[in-house]
Amino acid sequence: MKIQTLKRDFPLHIMLFVPVIFLIVYCYWPMVGILMAFEDFIPTKGFFGSRFVGLENFKYIFSMPDTLSIVWNTFFIAIMKIAIKIIIPLVFALLLNEVGKAWFKKLVQTITYFPYFLSWVVLGGILLDFFSPSDGLVNKFLNLLGKQSFYFFGDEKAFPFMVVLTEVWKNMGFNTIIFLAAITGIDPARYEAAIVDGAGRWKQTIYVTIPGIAGMIVLVSILAMGNILNAGFDQIFNLYSPLVYSTGDIIDTFVYRTALLDGQFNIGTAAGLFKSAISFVMITLSYTIANKYSNYRVF
Repeated sequence: MKIQTLKRDFPLHIMLFVPVIFLIVYCYWPMVGILMAFEDFIPTKGFFGSRFVGLENFKYIFSMPDTLSIVWNTFFIAIMKIAIKIIIPLVFALLLNEVGKAWFKKLVQTITYFPYFLSWVVLGGILLDFFSPSDGLVNKFLNLLGKQSFYFFGDEKAFPFMVVLTEVWKNMGFNTIIFLAAITGIDPARYEAAIVDGAGRWKQTIYVTIPGIAGMIVLVSILAMGNILNAGFDQIFNLYSPLVYSTGDIIDTFVYRTALLDGQFNIGTAAGLFKSAISFVMITLSYTIANKYSNYRVF
């Protein structure tokens, strides 16, 4: 029986051979570089020739004056993104579900979904021009209202909120589709029963729609915990500047500047390993909770 199963599935195993090789070469083999986090790494001596220093690199990171602010910025931006990316698309999906015109509904979905396909390299340039303090469209409009120009991406207080708002704008269409798909899975008989009981559109939303997608809301919220330290390197890297390092610098951008720009590979690797360890714990915890409360499991 096992031999017959193996013969039947043999072509599938062959198809997996190349992806597995790519996975090993580009994902697992580079993990040898983790050794740099525990060494006084010197590129000319390599991984196995550099002096082993144990946890000295981690001690050095946590002794730096900016470390706590970088960790705080990462958590603050990531938590805001998680909360807003659930609330706004959920409200938008509920509103869009009430639209009766199918063509208008599809048009709105297409327009809101379009930014999701653009990279932050492209969107970063567009947003920086759009909010430019000198000739940006937003500031020109403010000037017409008698207001002074404001550097939205150059103000340390405004920058984290601009990051969250632009992230929501980019991904709102994708997240909305998730909730709309959950809404379409609700049994129409529930709405018919609610109408018979005299429920209007508002009460149908409160007592039928939201409870019907409560499981999906909980699942999305729980799984988002696994990305709590992913504040968005691509986005912040293309939008921030030294003016907003105090509130916009996150662990990923710190690793980039420390390791690749300053050449302190051991310090950058230690910071990245610290983030990965916390992320692993959070991902494990989130999937455990998702399996317990939403019956969702990966394996």
